[in-house]
Amino acid sequence: MRREAPELEVVIEVSRGSFLKRGSTGHIDFVSPLPCPFNYGAVPAYLGLEGDLLDALVLGPRLPFGARLRVRAWGAVTLMDRGMIDDKLVCSTQPITPADRERVLRFFRVYAKCKGFLNLLRRRPGRNACEGWIDAEQALARARPRDPAWRGPEVEF
Repeated sequence: MRREAPELEVVIEVSRGSFLKRGSTGHIDFVSPLPCPFNYGAVPAYLGLEGDLLDALVLGPRLPFGARLRVRAWGAVTLMDRGMIDDKLVCSTQPITPADRERVLRFFRVYAKCKGFLNLLRRRPGRNACEGWIDAEQALARARPRDPAWRGPEVEF
């Protein structure tokens, strides 16, 4: 029997359709040549394996920058960024479909290649790749609770 998808608070850092990619500290990381196809943000209660807030994307209509919402995590994409595992929770107010899952995976396969090129230009070495889909519970088990003293990632993104 499948457990209910975990519900988490997500803060939106990049609205669906935006060209600006912001980091967890609010600074602009880069300007994309293409609009973001998802609402992209983070779970402020957890840190991912790379030391930044645990990433989350929220399917559905455009949400404003800074919006906070409680939403279910239906799975996660594991992205390898400069050799570091960077899980991305995939969230929605309703269960995702197989087509949603494939669309997200297709996006992150392309995104990993683009991020690899950007990292090359920035002289930031390491492997970039989309490693595939995992259960949301697996991504949450790899994350750690955010310490109140956390002030931002130690690694520059």
